Amino acid sequence: MLTNADRHSVLYIGVTNSLERRASEHSLGLGSAFARQYNAHKLIYFEAYRDPTSAIAREKQLKRWSRAKNEALIARRNPE
Repeated sequence: MLTNADRHSVLYIGVTNSLERRASEHSLGLGSAFARQYNAHKLIYFEAYRDPTSAIAREKQLKRWSRAKNEALIARRNPE
C-alpha cells in the first residue's frame, strides 16, 4: 500500500512482481494514474506472495475493505 507522504489522505493498493522496481516507478511519477494524481509514493505496507493468483485475490480483498480496516492492518504491522 502506498499513501501520499504529505497528508496520508489516500491509500493505493496494487500488485507487482518487483516491489523495489515498482516503488521506484511510483516515486519517479511512472506509477499508475491514480498514484500520480494523488502523489501516492510512500510505501506503508506490503505482503509477499509466491504466486500472482494469490496476490491478486488479496489485492481485491483489501480493496473491498473499509479504510478503517486497512488502517488497522497497517497500524498492526507498521506502527509509524
